[in-house]
Amino acid sequence: MYRRPWVSITSVAKSPISMFVATGFGVGRVPKAPGTAGSVLGLLLWAPAGFLSLGAYGLWLIAALSVGIVVAGRAAEVLQRVDPPMVVWDEVVGMGVTLFGAPRTVWSLLLGFALFRLFDIAKPPPIRWLERLPEGYGIMLDDVLAGVYAGACLEGTLWIVSHW
Repeated sequence: MYRRPWVSITSVAKSPISMFVATGFGVGRVPKAPGTAGSVLGLLLWAPAGFLSLGAYGLWLIAALSVGIVVAGRAAEVLQRVDPPMVVWDEVVGMGVTLFGAPRTVWSLLLGFALFRLFDIAKPPPIRWLERLPEGYGIMLDDVLAGVYAGACLEGTLWIVSHW
């Protein structure tokens, strides 16, 4: 029997690989503060990607978000929870959004991390509303918007400091 030489996103979502990716390669299984652990993973994964062109970085970000919508939705279905704490791929992608275009200095990476955690936890409007979206969309898009807020604050802070 002939098998396709590629793996579709749908087939990955039906396999244990989806849970592995959704949990940030298992990072989300830490007993305390899995969201923070997922954000640290995001920082470690996206910091080196900052040396890519903005276009290439953006494509990787879109790919990570697209995969995340599928695997987070599948993980929520398997775990029978709307937004399971162990699903941290949303934090990984949110950190990527935060760091989009930011300089790769220790200062900006740490500030970006702190700002993302602040917005991810506080969930100012309309972030909380996005959580109500169905399946993996709600899980992923609230963190994307938290990343947009954090990234805007990071860029604003860096601009102010550089013009001080």
